[in-house]
Amino acid sequence: MKYWLLKSEPYIWSIYQQKKAGPRGSDWDGVRNYQAANNLKKMEIGDLCFFYHSNIGKEIVGIVQVIKKAFLDSTDKSKKFVSVKVRFKAKLKYPVSLKNIKKNKKLKNLQLLRQTRLSVMPIDSKCWKIILKMGNIALKK
Repeated sequence: MKYWLLKSEPYIWSIYQQKKAGPRGSDWDGVRNYQAANNLKKMEIGDLCFFYHSNIGKEIVGIVQVIKKAFLDSTDKSKKFVSVKVRFKAKLKYPVSLKNIKKNKKLKNLQLLRQTRLSVMPIDSKCWKIILKMGNIALKK
């Protein structure tokens, strides 16, 4: 299993809308950056992703799980970009702010801090566990 971070502006798609999508999940579409799209293509069914509210909030608020591998993004008329399908898994008890991520020396190599505009990025298992702890959440297997 791999770990990822997905960014969304909460006024476009929020963790609350993701939860409302229910067990059928929703397409993670609209990605138009080639590096982010390549990361979507690397995702496997079962991978877990932090759900990050960008611009407004700038915080990790929940977790979603990949339920369908990369497929052609129906919102892309050029047919160059892909989507994955994700399902709500959990909400963090305490959102983990970008400010608090920056304060944690153990997270200094997190791609979120180096490539601030990238909307889909991998997270190593060590950082994943640290952020889970910061958000006060224990995931059930």
